[in-house]
Amino acid sequence: MATLLGIDIGTTHCKVGLFEADGTLLQSTTRPTIYNPEALWSVVAEAIAKTTQGFTPAVVGISSMAETGLLIDHGTGAARSPLLAWHDRCAEAQAADLAQRNDALARFCRSGLRANAKSGLAKLLWLREQGADFSGAVWLSTADFIALQLTGLLATDPTLAVRTFAYDMTADAWDEPWLAQLGLDAKLFPPTLPSGVPIGVTHSPIAGLAPGTPVAISGHDHVCAAFAADVVEPGAVFDSMGTAETLVGALKSRPLDACDFASGFLFGPHVAPERMFWMSSLPASGGSVEWLRGILGEERLSYAQLATLLEEAGPEPTGILYYPYLSGAGAPHANSNARAAFVGLRSCHTRAHLAKAVFEGTAYEIETIRRRAQEVWGIEIPTLIAAGGGTRNATWLQIKANVCGCPITVLPHAEATLWGAAMLAGLRSGILDAGPPSAARTQIHPDLERHQRYRELYEKGYVQCTKN
Repeated sequence: MATLLGIDIGTTHCKVGLFEADGTLLQSTTRPTIYNPEALWSVVAEAIAKTTQGFTPAVVGISSMAETGLLIDHGTGAARSPLLAWHDRCAEAQAADLAQRNDALARFCRSGLRANAKSGLAKLLWLREQGADFSGAVWLSTADFIALQLTGLLATDPTLAVRTFAYDMTADAWDEPWLAQLGLDAKLFPPTLPSGVPIGVTHSPIAGLAPGTPVAISGHDHVCAAFAADVVEPGAVFDSMGTAETLVGALKSRPLDACDFASGFLFGPHVAPERMFWMSSLPASGGSVEWLRGILGEERLSYAQLATLLEEAGPEPTGILYYPYLSGAGAPHANSNARAAFVGLRSCHTRAHLAKAVFEGTAYEIETIRRRAQEVWGIEIPTLIAAGGGTRNATWLQIKANVCGCPITVLPHAEATLWGAAMLAGLRSGILDAGPPSAARTQIHPDLERHQRYRELYEKGYVQCTKN
């Protein structure tokens, strides 16, 4: 039976997973993400070799965080810049300049975005101001960079291209007039191919892969995971619980308009045909948990110790309101200057209550996004379909269900992004002939009595403080 390899380069970890055609995970390897290009490739190559030991994958699919990227030399493939992380705020001045250079609505209708410091375009303008040489250079997203190492070829996919703020999703092409206005050439960006379509093959043994192995750029990690969760129809919403937490929904492909702009959400082409995605984010969800682990003890708390604290806090709401804006607020109320805060602390509160309040605060923010999506599209979102590292924490899932008052449907394994990347490559290369297989899912149901208490805290506390 054919096996499929998925690679995902995330904010904190890079992962490699080998799957059977039915989605069964055979082997996986996790390594820390390193923002030095050569070091990152070395780590990923080692992870590929370890994961594929004893197997010959039929195809490789690669996903990554969206805006993180680098300049490389077109001729040699060598890096001309470090990997600039999506959360790096170096390009804030350039983003502000981009916002002044265009009609925000018109630009949004082409790009699905507003000017922001995360985008590849803002980072490119920052690099230019630092004296970077753009002659013979190409901007690559992280997935594109790994694909280059495996195949020697330059390419990207539309879900990654659109997050540069330089792509026209209405034309499925780089926005040459917009780039020319900025004194940039469209040749600064790689060719785009549909998500999951192989860009080429390995030409010699590399990282444990056989020569001739097809390699595909599957796309933006959250969108690949949403595809694995079968979130391709309006009304279904995927909750990707990682360092950043993202809600992803699907819409039928159509032109964007002023109502979409007013919604505050981000948009882009879906990996599924004739679909686009809407997206919102909590930049420091799992990031808040990691921050918490680092400050609650002289030594960093283990996950087991954190679980003990949550148990000590008891099942009732803490009454503390935590605003999880350690990295600013994301769409639909994006504000890079927002700051995190605890509100409602009393002398009776302990470390355990603070720990639980962080999980409650991330759930309150996700509920804000869910309600906004229901309001914008006039639909009910009866459940969230969750995957990612955060789903390993059962208490967190229960808190989220209690806050939202709806079930949380959990995918059978946390590595939805890896499977989505691998599956897309398998489908688009003809190795697979069917979409996401149905698999057993579990549901975390809300405690309705506690939901009522959380609802009051949310509506009379969390929302009111946010407005003020």
